[in-house]
Amino acid sequence: MTESESSLHGFWDRPLGDLLERLQATPAGLTSAEASRRLRLYGPNSLVRESRFAGLMDFLRFLANPLVIILLVASAITLALGDTVGGLIIIAMVLFSVLLNFFMEFQARHAVEAIRKQVATTAAVVRDGREQELPVADLVCGDVVRLNAGDLVPADARLLEGKDLYVRESALTGESLPVEKTAHDLPDEGKHCVADASNSVFLGTAVQTGIGSAIIVCTGKDTAFGAIAQRLVMRPPETEFGRGIRHFGLMITRVIMLLVLFVLLVNLVLKRPLLESFLFSVALAVGMTPEMMPMIITVTLAQGARRMAKKKVLVKQLAAIEDFGSVEILCCDKTGTLTEGEILLDRHVDVHGNEDESVLRFIYLNSYFQAGIKSPLDDAILKHERPAIVEYAKVDEIPFDFNRKRLSVVVRRADEHILVTKGEAESIFTICQRVTIDGAPQPFDDSRRAAAAETFQKLSADGYRTLGVAVLQVAQQDVYTAAAEQGMTLAGFAAFLDPPKAGIPAVLEALKQNGISVVIMTGDNQYVTQKVARDVGLGADRMVTGSQVDTMDDAAVAYQAENGAIFARVSPEQKNRVILALQARGHVVGYIGDGINDAPSLHTADVGISVVNGVEVAKDAAKIILLEKDLAVLNDGVIEGRRSFANIMKYIIMGTSSNFGNMFSMAAASLFLPFLPMLPTQILLNNFLYDISQISIPSDHVDPALLHRPKRWQIAFIRQFMMLIGPISSIYDFLTFGVLLWGFHASTNAPLFHTGWFVESLATQTLVVFVIRTAGSPLKSRPSLPLLISVLVVVAVAGVLPYTPIGHLLQFTPLPVPMLGAIAFLAATYLLVVQVVKSWFYCRHAVL
Repeated sequence: MTESESSLHGFWDRPLGDLLERLQATPAGLTSAEASRRLRLYGPNSLVRESRFAGLMDFLRFLANPLVIILLVASAITLALGDTVGGLIIIAMVLFSVLLNFFMEFQARHAVEAIRKQVATTAAVVRDGREQELPVADLVCGDVVRLNAGDLVPADARLLEGKDLYVRESALTGESLPVEKTAHDLPDEGKHCVADASNSVFLGTAVQTGIGSAIIVCTGKDTAFGAIAQRLVMRPPETEFGRGIRHFGLMITRVIMLLVLFVLLVNLVLKRPLLESFLFSVALAVGMTPEMMPMIITVTLAQGARRMAKKKVLVKQLAAIEDFGSVEILCCDKTGTLTEGEILLDRHVDVHGNEDESVLRFIYLNSYFQAGIKSPLDDAILKHERPAIVEYAKVDEIPFDFNRKRLSVVVRRADEHILVTKGEAESIFTICQRVTIDGAPQPFDDSRRAAAAETFQKLSADGYRTLGVAVLQVAQQDVYTAAAEQGMTLAGFAAFLDPPKAGIPAVLEALKQNGISVVIMTGDNQYVTQKVARDVGLGADRMVTGSQVDTMDDAAVAYQAENGAIFARVSPEQKNRVILALQARGHVVGYIGDGINDAPSLHTADVGISVVNGVEVAKDAAKIILLEKDLAVLNDGVIEGRRSFANIMKYIIMGTSSNFGNMFSMAAASLFLPFLPMLPTQILLNNFLYDISQISIPSDHVDPALLHRPKRWQIAFIRQFMMLIGPISSIYDFLTFGVLLWGFHASTNAPLFHTGWFVESLATQTLVVFVIRTAGSPLKSRPSLPLLISVLVVVAVAGVLPYTPIGHLLQFTPLPVPMLGAIAFLAATYLLVVQVVKSWFYCRHAVL
């Protein structure tokens, strides 16, 4: 290209020929080689471009942890004061922890990225003379893209051709109604703004109806949407998962600050060495800090994402897994979710509900000769047994529009011209003055109109989607317009059926058993919706229409949804309002949809769920993608989300109970011991080995009872558990102190005290995971093999380390066999006491 993308600002004002010349492109598209060259030159079509140094920046982010920085500075001071071994050990422990965190998160991110590539947004692009689907990120200036209803516009582009093309530009311009687009040069009246660029389409907008092709002019940050994004970075709404993490972090921070300041103050008052006291206080902070939590969360969620992918659920955002497991209310449309999504033409009747072959012939003529984009109803008509229409020829067509809600074709048979119209029954009624009764036209008076309305309502109540069919013999003329649709004759109704999916009642019952209530929100009329709801086993007594929603306040809307109401004839804005009302009442809401009008609700819901064959705008707004539009698949995904959350909680309550107890014991012991209870390097090693034992928690089994109810962050529960189990850990630490000081006379032997407590504290705080990991009996709920191995190996390392040269370097000393026996006895009784107290606590909080 001779000009950069940014120099083509206002490209819609340029003549198309001049624009193609500047882009050095043609309507035939680019070659793969040229596209690759431009991709290397201008970068991917993305608003966020990852730096080539992203991996290094992630590693430095781990090093930027305040506690890590303090430890590194302290180790440097230690080295400067001549304690080479102590300083190097601190550096080694810190770097090992950082590298372990970085490696595990790096692996998890790669696994997640592989999954995300499966749902990457694509576009239909003309390359090498043929149309192909390519990731949007691979598009470059000069590419020719095809646009269809439901597509997201992949970049800023100039239209080459378009037919009945309407685009929603609300995300860019704020205009709520679709804007018509045509392929023509704008009038030469000066500069036009984006909102006036009727010959161009823009990134971030969505095709509502019609088809077209366009040549890409600007990509990524050079698009109009990219310019907005750079000026205003919108913070996404806080999710249930993010809110829980934030509250937990605040709680831990308060506890750590109080504990560390207390210990530092005491040591200074007792006039102990300043540097050693400072290192001890920081080491305590490290011991209390669940620094492995980000890695544990990432690994757990990544493994959950892989398991969900095997069950045909793809995750676009890892945090959505936990929100998925927390969903209490699932809002969904009925079509394709509760029903097969395959429309069938089941009946063709006159106004009295009697089968009528002429109705089939007329509606078939309309759909057969229709030139515009065919709807699912047209497909169902054309799949039906074909009537004899050989003698008919098309003359003209009056396209569908959203105001008339009908479509007409004019056909010729011999010298006769017939206007055939199909559309919503209410719309058809308004243009009819006659009605066919027993094959003859009769006045469409009030009584016959009432009879027709009764037939329509009966068909709707029986679960049919119904179209009205009207005909009129017209005079020959060159062009027919919507004005011709007057004084027509109502022929009858075509009734379509979307049957419920096989087995859907059982799936809905399974969701109910798992604590998820299903709320139907549909644009269909209440009769169709009520019939389907009853067929699938949902209560259909409480029906709320869109017009009723407009008369309610948010509390009333939420109350109706909470109590099983079905919402019919609701608009996308009304669906969105129902979701917001439920969220205001504290519910975690999921929404499943795959259409253009579902995008706002998918974005608003805590978990937006779409399907892999949904329109691009819906998939882009969703956080979860189902490979099959099947609630059974969704139910499996919810269970995996709860499994991931349960394993994350195991690490958190472990870290905030046994860790808290051990660190509190160290703080208290520093008040009366003539030496530090444990050296800073030993505390860091203890914490490092403990973290290694917890890495395999993501692979652990989860109690079935925990999978059948939505789980929410309960900071009060975590805090109470910590304040209950922590003191028990401290009591056993003090018992250990007593055994060491009076049983083995360690008051004059600091290395023996350090070693004995190191082994006991590490054994108790790692082995206790077998008790805490299940709400029931550890003997009935077995841990996963990786967790079992990792914990036992760490305990074995703790027991063997004092007898090795490395142990000597760390100032450990070999323990006498009686002391090992005493530590084993204390650990066993500790686990027994924790099991008893845990069972009481969980029963009190109704965990089981």
